[in-house]
Amino acid sequence: MAADTSHHIIGLIPSRWGSSRFPGKPLHPIAGKPLVQHVWERVCRCSRLDAIAIATDDQRIFDAAVSFGARAIMTSPDHPSGSDRLAEAVRSFPAATHIVNIQGDEPLIAPALIDRLAEALVSDEALSMATVACPISTREDLDNPNIVKVALARNGDALYFSRSVIPYARHPRVAPPLRHLGIYAYRRDFLENYVRWAPTPLEQTESLEQLRALENGARIRVILTDHVSVGVDTPEQAEQVEQILLNIH
Repeated sequence: MAADTSHHIIGLIPSRWGSSRFPGKPLHPIAGKPLVQHVWERVCRCSRLDAIAIATDDQRIFDAAVSFGARAIMTSPDHPSGSDRLAEAVRSFPAATHIVNIQGDEPLIAPALIDRLAEALVSDEALSMATVACPISTREDLDNPNIVKVALARNGDALYFSRSVIPYARHPRVAPPLRHLGIYAYRRDFLENYVRWAPTPLEQTESLEQLRALENGARIRVILTDHVSVGVDTPEQAEQVEQILLNIH
């Protein structure tokens, strides 16, 4: 756990039962453990987090989390977004100054990447948020609207996020296309303000929550990585992840 007494950084893992493609996904067994337990165990390896919890709106997930030793927080089922669920869960941590939001369906997330994200945020008090991106290597991914792209300023801050191809290559590429990975770190005061803001025009157009922050003038630092965690969105992906985990162990 972290030793820095000037900041109190918590890691929150939102975990919902409902999924149109994969209901009950958080408790789906993978290599003998529920999916969400694999995520929690990965996050427990981080060195920059002072506390970790699973935030859920389902009693079954809450009970499972407690059974394998995690701290669990019950949240309202009526939140319009993951950020709102996060803001409610943070109330259970009055000392928290920064929050890292880790997706509950990425059992292969790299603990070192979470630590880098937390460190980037606390090292610059002018930052509101931090997130992660990696290079896009295939035309298929570049053209896929479900893969969000991000363009950066020279200082590493996000200029824009889009489902479209950005930057458009009118000439041979100098700036490589980057894929946004959905892990975020927030300053607590910013998160609490953010969820009070009304949805913004670009956010509503692209259906990308992070654009609300940019449209309100917030700085979002983007950490670059070559690590792309394999997420679990379908039972078939769960089988793929299981084979990876069994080979690791």
